[in-house]
Amino acid sequence: MKNIFLSLLIFVVMSILHAQFTDWMVRFLKLPGGDYGMYSIFILIFCSVITAIGLVTVIIFRRSYESIVRIAILYEAIYLLFLMISGNNPFTYFSNSTNENLLMILMYINSLVVFSLMYLVHLIYSKIILAKSKN
Repeated sequence: MKNIFLSLLIFVVMSILHAQFTDWMVRFLKLPGGDYGMYSIFILIFCSVITAIGLVTVIIFRRSYESIVRIAILYEAIYLLFLMISGNNPFTYFSNSTNENLLMILMYINSLVVFSLMYLVHLIYSKIILAKSKN
């Protein structure tokens, strides 16, 4: 059971990070509020679907997802797959340099940043567990 609750926590944290970073990117790029004002809410709904799919996967393959990194890799793989399926093409920026197309590149970079943060959490968590096991 601990594995399922840990994975749910990781999925929720990653979903919130993706939504918050997307909101910051939209504000940084000064995209129009009418078109992109609710984009971070869309990403949060998008990530909720990914969380549900990831949680079902973790429940089915319970023994394979024991570490934070494996759960984060699963989440990011599903996230990147959904980005590709939804039509976010990061290479359109190179043919048409607009802020909207730059957002598509930043969505992929966002994925790397969130995964890096989760990897950092994994390292800290591992150090804490290792220190407790030595005592």
